[in-house]
Amino acid sequence: MRPNSANGKEQAHELIDRLAPSQVPAVVGMLEALLEPVSRAVANAPEDDEPETEAERRAVAGSKEWFKRRRGRGIPHEKVLAEFNLAPHRAKQRKR
Repeated sequence: MRPNSANGKEQAHELIDRLAPSQVPAVVGMLEALLEPVSRAVANAPEDDEPETEAERRAVAGSKEWFKRRRGRGIPHEKVLAEFNLAPHRAKQRKR
C-alpha cells in the first residue's frame, strides 16, 4: 500500500520535528536542492564518460602550472567583478 501525499508530508514533518537544531540546515538545503530545477537536473545528469582530449589535458596542466606560479592563489572575486565592471552588491542582485 503506497502512502498518499498527505501522509508522506505528515511523516516528513514528524521526522523534521525529531531532528536536532544543528541538523535542520542540512535538511533544508537538501529540500531546496530537490525543489530547484537546475540542481535536480545536475544531480540526475549522466556521468561524463567521454575520454579526455589532448587539448583538455593541456588546458588542465596549464591551469595547474598557473596556480603553482601563483602559490595556489587565484584571482580575488572583487578583481573579477571589476574586470566586468560589476560591483559586488550588483552581482548579488543579478543572481535572483
